[in-house]
Amino acid sequence: MIRSTTVLAGLIGAGIQASRTPALHEHEGDAQGLRYLYRLIDLDALQLDSSALPDLLLAAERMNFTGLNITFPCKQSIIPLLDELSSEARGIGAVNTVVLKDGRRIGHNTDCLGFAEGFRRGLPGVALERVVQMGAGGAGAAVAHALLSEGVSQLHIFDVESARAQSLAANLNQHFGPDRARAGLDLPSTLAAADGLVNTTPMGMAKLPGMPVPVELLRAELWVAEIVYFPLETELLRNARALGCRTLDGGNMAVFQAVKAFELFSGIAPDAQRMLAHFQSMNG
Repeated sequence: MIRSTTVLAGLIGAGIQASRTPALHEHEGDAQGLRYLYRLIDLDALQLDSSALPDLLLAAERMNFTGLNITFPCKQSIIPLLDELSSEARGIGAVNTVVLKDGRRIGHNTDCLGFAEGFRRGLPGVALERVVQMGAGGAGAAVAHALLSEGVSQLHIFDVESARAQSLAANLNQHFGPDRARAGLDLPSTLAAADGLVNTTPMGMAKLPGMPVPVELLRAELWVAEIVYFPLETELLRNARALGCRTLDGGNMAVFQAVKAFELFSGIAPDAQRMLAHFQSMNG
């Protein structure tokens, strides 16, 4: 049975040819009996940058897209182009899902929920006193909110742009209380006293190989979480596992943010376990 709902969705970002998101959405759409088409809008392939966002959004509206996912490097630059933000997106200051409905553009953030769900499943019971987070961009903002919501006492945020780390820490402290988040200053000493490390930078992606921290700063007692999922085993995770660290790959976040985005686009609750199993089969 084909339901009357037709979904036309897309992903805007740079270097996204390897994304699993289209297959995740379309496979679940098929299982739900929907006409569900999901397109990649790759800025690199189109030789564009985030300045093209106004044109791309307008084109999507004109072609009756149901909605768009937004990824690096557009999660923050998209915000001024939207009519409305969900409370999560407003609080986080980043958008990864835009619903196009009745001539309005509504921004949501499903990254926060996606990371939190993966974290609870993949790293239950880890120590949460002090955590180091690499990266303060759009994904970093969502992950930081998730970490503090999950009970991290103090989050130390490092970014190549120190002003960005300071701005994110200030936003988090307004939400979660004073001194819960700090812009990191000295990575070796902060990491030496930390319980966990989370990478929210693109470092480790197939197109951006390498590690966000020097390998000699890792130690067995540290838990290590990653949001990069292509490849699923980044250099950071490979080195952490070799030392005996508890680790979390980026797969769960990729799946659970897609679960919520699917529901926002289609109005139908997907089968999260089926989507997780499908993701695992693609990465087997």
